[in-house]
Formats: sequence, structure tokens, C-alpha cells
Amino acid sequence: TGSDALPDSLPSVPGTLPHFLQEPEDAYIIKSNPIKLRCRAAPALQIFFKCNGEWVHQNEHVSREYLDEGTGLKIREVMINVSRQQVEDFHGPEDYWCLCVAWSHLGTSKSRKATVRIAYLRKNFEQDPQGKEVPIKGMIVLHCRPPEGVPVAGVDWLKNEELVNSLTDDNIDTRADHNLIISEARLSDSGNYTCLATNIVAKRRSATATVVVFVNGGWSLWTEWSSCNVRCGRGVQKRSRTCTNPAPLNGGAFCEGMSMQKITCNAVCPVDGGWEDWSEWSVCSSECERQRWRQCLAPAPRHGGKVCDGSGLATENCTGGLCTQNRKLLHDVEPQSMEGTNDVALYSGLAAGVIAVAVLVVAVTLYRKNQSDYGVDVIDSSALTGGFQSFNFKTTRQGNPLLLNSSIQPDLTGGRTYSSPICFQDSIDKELFDPLPDIKVKVQSSFMVSLGVADRAEYHVKAHPETFPRGLQRDYSTVENRKKNLLTPTGPATPAKGELKTVGIFGNLGGRLVVPNTGVSLLVPHGAIAEDTSWEMYMIINQEENSAHTDESCEILLGPEVTYGPPGLSLSCPVAMTIAHCAEVNGENWNIRLKRKTHDNKWEEVMSAEDETTSCYCLLDSHSCHLLLDRPGSYALVGEPLVELAAKRLKLAVFGSVGSCFLEYCLRVYCVDDTPHAFQEVVATETGRGGQLLEEPKTLLFKGTTFSLQVSIQDVPHFLWNIKPFTTCQEFSFSQVWCSNQQPLHCAFTLERYSPATSQLSCKISVRQVKGHEQILQVYTSVAESEKESVPFFMQADCTVTSQMGPKAFKIPFSIRQRICATFDTANAKGKDWQLLAQKLHIHRNLSYFAKQRSPSAVILNLWEAQHQDNGDLDSLASALEEIGRIHSKSPTKSPEKPSSDFT
Repeated sequence: TGSDALPDSLPSVPGTLPHFLQEPEDAYIIKSNPIKLRCRAAPALQIFFKCNGEWVHQNEHVSREYLDEGTGLKIREVMINVSRQQVEDFHGPEDYWCLCVAWSHLGTSKSRKATVRIAYLRKNFEQDPQGKEVPIKGMIVLHCRPPEGVPVAGVDWLKNEELVNSLTDDNIDTRADHNLIISEARLSDSGNYTCLATNIVAKRRSATATVVVFVNGGWSLWTEWSSCNVRCGRGVQKRSRTCTNPAPLNGGAFCEGMSMQKITCNAVCPVDGGWEDWSEWSVCSSECERQRWRQCLAPAPRHGGKVCDGSGLATENCTGGLCTQNRKLLHDVEPQSMEGTNDVALYSGLAAGVIAVAVLVVAVTLYRKNQSDYGVDVIDSSALTGGFQSFNFKTTRQGNPLLLNSSIQPDLTGGRTYSSPICFQDSIDKELFDPLPDIKVKVQSSFMVSLGVADRAEYHVKAHPETFPRGLQRDYSTVENRKKNLLTPTGPATPAKGELKTVGIFGNLGGRLVVPNTGVSLLVPHGAIAEDTSWEMYMIINQEENSAHTDESCEILLGPEVTYGPPGLSLSCPVAMTIAHCAEVNGENWNIRLKRKTHDNKWEEVMSAEDETTSCYCLLDSHSCHLLLDRPGSYALVGEPLVELAAKRLKLAVFGSVGSCFLEYCLRVYCVDDTPHAFQEVVATETGRGGQLLEEPKTLLFKGTTFSLQVSIQDVPHFLWNIKPFTTCQEFSFSQVWCSNQQPLHCAFTLERYSPATSQLSCKISVRQVKGHEQILQVYTSVAESEKESVPFFMQADCTVTSQMGPKAFKIPFSIRQRICATFDTANAKGKDWQLLAQKLHIHRNLSYFAKQRSPSAVILNLWEAQHQDNGDLDSLASALEEIGRIHSKSPTKSPEKPSSDFT
């Protein structure tokens, strides 16, 4: 042992147990560096370490002994090394530990246990601080839970890379469980905050949290009222305030309310003086004169008004030749000429003429007063807004057939607003109307209609006898009669709810069904129906209030509910149904699902738009959803917003008509889901009311942020029009707009013109979501009394065609279609198969659906037909086939097949 080497001369104190002067301390192994444990005791003959209950080998001890000069005792010191490997190899119920045992003549003493642990600090924080936006003087709490580590990491906070010292700022506390607490936020507290975790091994930085301290705007005091803006009569006084107390800062809210107030004022007008009636003539005086008087008291001039013009005294000769001149009688005076006698006759005639004119003037004045419909009040009422700036009307905008001008009634039902299919276009092919060869349209000029000369538009549609089977004429005529009702200004104000239905007979050649003006269609592919078989197929749009969305507030209806049948329909390949929708599908903001109605009238989910399934296929583009379906039934598209940025499109339109009083004009603003079917309900309603479309409909993105929709009227010329009642802003709640489920919302503004001479109205309609998007509808229209009678709306003649049978229903000629399918349905070594065709036509998802089809290429082309039915453009398909042909023509080994570019 180590004691054998000690000299015998070292003194000892017999009868004393060893006393530890230094005990082993807890230690941490950093990386792979071993640690040293030390013990020092006196008096001690031997000291050994014991680790985890086992003695450490003597060879692993390093001992030394020396004499304490102060006490004269022998002091023994022992040291051992503990490596990382030793600690990692130990698998006990507790941490690796060691203690010292010291011997003396009387016995042994044990030191404390010292634990040895491997130090580490993980990289990821258990909780990173999150950025916040807080109002000034609000409380800021940033949470931080450092990464797991041994020993436990300490936490410091950095603001803009500088250490935050809570000791020098009483407003900041960093002691509570590593959190940073700022009691009252100041503008200077805005910045980037980072949580810094540190132990003996490493330092870790959390994600940076941005804190923004914002200030909401506050109104200043009102200014003093301005002076009346007119010198005479009724005018306006104004006062204003600014959003500067304080001004909004760092994204704070702007002040709510009005920045300007107006009140009416009455300025005292100057009154010009007016003459009273003349008095009676005085008695003839000795100077052969008489006089009469009048005073300027009718009224007397007041408030700086002008005094009466003219004289208040009149004098004339009164003798008629009986008075003396130069003290002689007139008949004694020699006449100089005969002019005296002639003058008397002249004056008498003039007096009689003056009296006759005065009587005539009085009579005309009394007559006009009795016949006038309007008195002085009309003039006074027109002065209510005196002092406003003059108002200039712009000339009628030209070039847009949708907009109303003074002579042309807009066509609200034409397919100009939507790119999705509304009706068959005659420009595609002159033979397109083969099933209805005798379509004749007789529409009198819209100028004659606007003048009231033409009573109505006349349509005559003679259907081909084979277009519909027996027993279906009633259904078809119902559709036609409904459309004809739209042409009649005396139709009902609200369209009847229920069903929109279209029917057709289809055989092996297939065809297409369209519900006019709704964005809904059904493509029956060639060969889907067996040869020598025909089916009477129909499509119905449900217009009842019940809808496919659930009671959950997060799910809304995105398009009309559509049913196709009959239920027992047997098809060899899926049909392609197109349904217009109103969702803004950019990004991953929506979870859009297809639902189908069960036999007990409940709705079940069929698939999500992103699902990979072989039961059906969903291709979603910006305005329509194209479905490949095997089973007849009722289908609906619903959407669940995943984030607040999820938005749906609203179609905004403003209509106008003369009110119950001919001086009133009513503006109706509609906010409806942006689908052709939903807007068609608005058209039908306004048709019955005799409304006129005043501005081209516009689109507004309405986000799922729970903020409401505000509709306000602006820039009304107040000196010509009065708003009844004075409500310039109306509001729809968020739930009303978000959950409208294809039902139109509308509000109305009633304006009253002060004078029947006012024949023009110009104003703006602002539709905006609070903290969201805004659209402006510019209104400029004529409201002349001659246009009070409603002008009927006209349907396009080709919109009455609801079905097409045979090859004319398809864009791709049948022979070309067969060659494409024969080429791509058979896979080859060069990879020119239907999957390549799908890729070039931008169909990348759920290809397993096409793989299970008898002819995948045919189904892909059916989907392309549905997607491009609104135009006859084959360029996209031709370009895809040419590209495939070019790719394979470059291959060194020639394929036995012709390149696909031949098909173009």
C-alpha cells in the first residue's frame, strides 16, 4: 500500500478518527475529457475510493502525504480519474457515484457521495418564444423552455442581440420560470427577442420572436364650427377632427367614426325695398297741378337691402285747359297750333292702353298661380344644399353592351359575365342547332323598346320532333315558359323556388345536357350507353333553402346542389359533370369536399378534392369543379376553410328603378356567391321588378376573418338628391355573407330628387369587408320620368338550347378521338401511354382512377371536353399531342406508330 512508503518519522495522533479536509465534489464530464476526484484527510493511514459500491483498484489511486505545519498532523491526499466510458458503462438505478474511505488507528471515516454525470445540452428548445402584437401599456409575456441538458441550462434574454437586464429596468422581469414579462409595454419595447440557454457544455439560441407595440389611433378635439358657406339662405357649417391623438402607429387601428360633421345653417338674407301703392291724387291746386305719394315700405329695405328705385312723388296738370296761364284762361290764350288738342287725345289713348295691359298681367298671374303644381317650397327645398360645389355629369360610357345608357337596355342574361358554360354558342358550328333547326328570333330594336314602342321580344323555337320523347314536351315547355316569363315586365317580383330542370334523350352517341345560365352541365361520353339503347336523362338544380352543408359553422356550400338521373341509369364509363363554384382556390386554404345525398335525404361525404380514390374523380379549377361520376344522384360541393386567408368570391351588382313616388329612385345592391346560378336568381328577381343593371358586375374576395361586409353610398350630389332615410352605410354580418349558401343578399338605398327637372343620377357604391378588400360600383344613369316604365330583359336565343346529342356535342371529332385512344391506351417501351397524355394535359393527380377504366385515354379526353366546353379551342390538345410527337420523333429507334402530331 501507499503507507509502506511513508517515513516512520511522521508524527501521528493516536486515538483520533480521520477527519476529511476535502471531500469529493459532484462533477460533469464534458465531451470526452475525464474528471478528477480528490480526497484529503488527517490523520489518515490510508484513503481509498469506492465507486458504485465497489473499491477502486489501488493502482488507479494517486496518493501523497505531507505534514501540516500548523497542527503537526500527517495529511494524506488521494486522487482518481473517472472517464466518460466508465460512466456510460454503468447502468445502475442512480447516477454514477464515488466516495472516500479513510483509516486511522481507531477506525474509518466515510466522505460524502459525489456524483459524476455526462454533461450535454440538446439543440431544440422545448418551447420557443412567439411573436406578439400588443397595444401600448399592455402586458407582454414571452415564454421560453430551454432544451433538456445536464446540468440544467440557465436562460438569458436578448433584445436586438443585446442582453436584457431586468436589474436596471423595473418594468421587466426575467425571473419567473425563464419567461420574459414586461408589465407595461412601451414603444421602445418593440424589437426582436431571443431566448439564450447556456450550461457548461454549450449555448443554444431560440427562434427569434418579434414584438410589435402598436398604438391605436385616437380622435383629436373637434374644431370650431366654420362660418355658414352662403351669404343668404340655407347653407352648411362644418367642423372636423383628425386621427392624431394619438396617430395610429405600428399597424394600430385607425379611428372609427366620422372625421367631419355638417349641420345646416340659415344666413339672414338682405331685403330690398319695395314701393307701396300710390296714394289718391290730391285736389287740384291753384297752380293747375295735383300730386300723389308712395313710400318704400312694401317691404322696407332691411339687412343691407337696396332702397327703392324711382321717385316717391308724382305731379301732373289737372285742369284740362280750364286753368289760367299767366293769369289768363287757357281758352283766352291764342293757340299756337292744333297740337294741344291732339295731345289730350294721345294721352287718353295711352292711359287706356296702360290700364288694359295691367289687367292682362294680373289675369295671367292669377291663372299661373292656380295651375302651378309647385309653389315656393320647391325653390326653397332646392336651396337646402346651397353652397356645394357645382356638379358636372360625365357623358355616357360607350363600348360596353352590359351597361345602361339612355336608350339601350342591357342584356343581363347573356354569357358575358362568366367564362364557365352558360349556354351553347352558335359560333362553334352552324350545325350545332341541328336538333332545333327552326329557331327564329325576332327582337325589335332596343332603341324602339326604350321609347316604349315595342311591347315585348318575341321568340319562336320549334323543336325537332326527335329531340324529346313523348311525354316530355311539358317539361321542356316549362323551361321555356319560365324563360318567357322573364321577358314580361308584369312577371312576379320574386322567382318561384323549387327546381330548375333540363331533360334529354341520349343513346350510344352520347351528348351534353346544360342548365342554361347556371354554370352546370353534364357530358355523356360516346359509347357510355349501349347500342340500340336510349335513356331519358335529366339534370335538376335544387333551389330550396335546405342545403348540403352541415350544422357545423366551418362548412359552407360553394355551388348549387345538382341531381342527375334517372336512378337506374346503366353506363359503361363515367359521365363528366361540371358545377361552378365560388371558392378562391389559390394555395392550400380550403378543404373542398364532394357530398352525395343518401336515400334518407342525408348527405354523406364522397371524397375530398385532394383524395386519391378510384370511386370518382374531381378536377378543380378557378371557377368550376369537373367531376367524373359513375352513380346518378344528388351532389354538392362544400368547403371548410383551413385558415383565415380562405376566401370566397362574391359577385356585386347594382340595379335601379323608379320608386313608388316618381321623385324617388331606388338603388338595390346585391352581394351573391360568384356562381352563374346564384346571379341568375338576382336577374330573375330584378326582371320582375323592372330593375335596370347600372354597372357591370364586379367580383370581391371575402375572407374568412369573421369581419363583416359594409355597403355604403358615396358622392351623391346633395344639392339634387336626398337620401331617405339618411343612411349612407349598411352592413351584413360575417355569418350572413359567409353562410349565404347561394342565396342572394341585398340592401337598398332610396334617393329623392328635389326637383322633377333632375334627370341624371351619379354616385358610387362602395362594398368592402372590414379589414379586407373593397370594390367600387360607379352609378351613372338617367332617371327621366319617361323611363319610369320597366323595360323587359331579353334572353339570348341560343340559351334556350338545353341539350345536344351526337358528335356535335363534342369538341374532338370522333375519328381523331379513336386514333388518340388507340395510340395511348396501349403502353409501349418508349413510355408513350395514357399517363404521358395525362401529364401533357396537366392532369397529375389520382392517376389510379384512370388506370381502372377500360379506356383511360377516353376518360382523360372526356375530362378535357368538360374542362374546355366554354370554348371551341383545340389548341391546348393539339399542342400537347405535337409535343409528344416531337419527343418521340427524336428517339433513335422509330416506333411503328405514327407520331401523335398527326392527330392535330
